Amino acid sequence: MTNGFLIDLDGTLYKGHEPIPYAAAFIQWLQRHCLPYLLVTNNSSRTPEQVSEHLKELGIDVPAAAIYTSSQAAAQYLTEQGSANRVHMVGEDGLRLALDAAGFVQEGTTPDYVVQGIDRSFTYAKLAEAVRHLKHGATYVLTNPDRMLPSDGGLMPGAGSLAASITAASGVEPVVIGKPSPIIMAYAIARLGLPAADVWVIGDNAATDILGGALSGCRTALVLTGVATADNVHEQLASAGVTPDLICEDLQHFVRQISPEAPNFD
Repeated sequence: MTNGFLIDLDGTLYKGHEPIPYAAAFIQWLQRHCLPYLLVTNNSSRTPEQVSEHLKELGIDVPAAAIYTSSQAAAQYLTEQGSANRVHMVGEDGLRLALDAAGFVQEGTTPDYVVQGIDRSFTYAKLAEAVRHLKHGATYVLTNPDRMLPSDGGLMPGAGSLAASITAASGVEPVVIGKPSPIIMAYAIARLGLPAADVWVIGDNAATDILGGALSGCRTALVLTGVATADNVHEQLASAGVTPDLICEDLQHFVRQISPEAPNFD
């Protein structure tokens, strides 16, 4: 049986501009053993190529083809919905470029969709415009529900925090694409080409990575290197209402649990 791996990025392989210990060695271990993997991120702000370049700067060599973002998944979802192609975007370059590549028109006064991701220049005017389109019948699509995300300076507000204000003002609940949604999970599992039961989902966030994996029938490993830590893990799991198959100090600990014969990464 071949195991496949769906691996989170923020908080699992790096925090901001700092690699997490053993991240590079873990990816090298997967590549050396020809194990299928895909880096699946809820972060909608960058393209796979930009993520790949960032990883290389941190000493982690992953091709863009092995990276799948919530922006790509949102564009794939919209493509599957039919011929409507007018979108109003609240987000950054990663989302804009994914929508462009899929042929969506990001202009006009009557969009079919309001598509929202992380937007670090979010303003009251952007909130008002998104709400106006939703009140006129646009469908609300959210790249990911993360309310907080890891960064160099600690946790910062994520796309879900912005979505909370849009939902409160408009009364419209979004279609959620990113983890723990089955939408992105199904797309990612299909890309691996393996049954869900043969896939490990690895991440630092119980409410997104672990819940998404569990709901999709995958095995799950929570690493205590990001949102979840040794100090808050029990609180995180209770809040998410999920129990991972493994709880790991870090990625080396994960490998030693699934492959005891593997050498230390040190």
